[in-house]
Amino acid sequence: MEPGNTAPLAAARDQEVAGVPAATPAPAAPRFHDLDALRGVAMLLGIVLHGALFLLGSEDWPLTDPGVTEEVAAGYGILLAAIHGFRMPIFFLLSGFFTALLWRRYGLRAVLGHRLRRVGLPLAIGAVTIVPATGLLLSLSGGDDDFAPLHPFPWLLSWTYDLDHLWFLWYLLALVALFALLVKLGLTFRHPWLWWGLIPLSLLPRLLMNGLGAETGSPLINPQALAWYGMFFLLGVFMQQRGIVVGRGWAAALAPALLIVFPLALVLSDSDPEGGAMLPLMAAAAQLAYAWLMCFGLMGLFRLLAGRERFWVRYLSDAAYWMYLAHMPLIVAGQMLLVSWPLNVHLKFGLLCLGVALLLLVSYQLAVRYTFIGKGLNGPRQRRVRPAWVLFFRFHP
Repeated sequence: MEPGNTAPLAAARDQEVAGVPAATPAPAAPRFHDLDALRGVAMLLGIVLHGALFLLGSEDWPLTDPGVTEEVAAGYGILLAAIHGFRMPIFFLLSGFFTALLWRRYGLRAVLGHRLRRVGLPLAIGAVTIVPATGLLLSLSGGDDDFAPLHPFPWLLSWTYDLDHLWFLWYLLALVALFALLVKLGLTFRHPWLWWGLIPLSLLPRLLMNGLGAETGSPLINPQALAWYGMFFLLGVFMQQRGIVVGRGWAAALAPALLIVFPLALVLSDSDPEGGAMLPLMAAAAQLAYAWLMCFGLMGLFRLLAGRERFWVRYLSDAAYWMYLAHMPLIVAGQMLLVSWPLNVHLKFGLLCLGVALLLLVSYQLAVRYTFIGKGLNGPRQRRVRPAWVLFFRFHP
């Protein structure tokens, strides 16, 4: 990673990406295609995570496939832990980066309006549509009333209402509000101590949490989780402010992260807590190292693989937000359908993830991308005009 000229970074998002009108025409500049793609993949991994829940044999999920063995449950548990350990950290790091980019280009008021439209509004609508639909399906699948938050305005009645898979949008809004407060206090997020301080400082909230993930569905903010994700958010802000670019060489960090640090974090996390006073500290340090190495390693990998524009990559990056928002009812319905099929559990998992993804892609193309919904989620999109040679071969076989 090395600092560079911040001017190109400040202008790198065009008006279509920002969704905020500029006072003056923005200079032509490339998109961050690699970071867009990485953010999209982080969203799509949510389908994988939730798709595997019926293969864990857990009492926390009302659906369990009859073909699940201890070995199968353990394998999918490891898969989920591996994804949990980096997915939300990389999402919040990128969110901080793009929040700072919008701030530098359009100002704080525009950033707040942008986040309310792109994050707050989908959260509010999803909380009274997608989340209750998921709860209803889970209750029909054999779960108890805890899986059916069906009141149309539940947050008016109880702060224990579960935001389900949309919880991270609530935390992002809280971090944007904190960012706005710090800006008003005069912080510029450029001091080097942020670079050298945030990474080791994130050990403190990591020590106060259990496991590799830090999810919470309640609208009541979990201070440890907010602090943990806030470290990644603020480092993303700092990286944009200082023009720091993660080089392609950082992709090499993925190997030690996955082959050494992650297994070590699993072993330490599953060890007897009475094994010694240093054990929790060692486990938290391993979890911390895994999260940061995966963040930088994935940024390096995507810079290597997705650094230039490809239409299909950009299309999937746009679609990923809608796909994540809407996937949970389809995941539960798919699990209810598949549990009784006499198929290999791994095949069921693949069919579920692929089927849900395809249905969501079709719905995105037909009912979201070029409608007011797509405009609200990603900004306006123009239909592609097919080249003449495509039309010729279409009508002249």
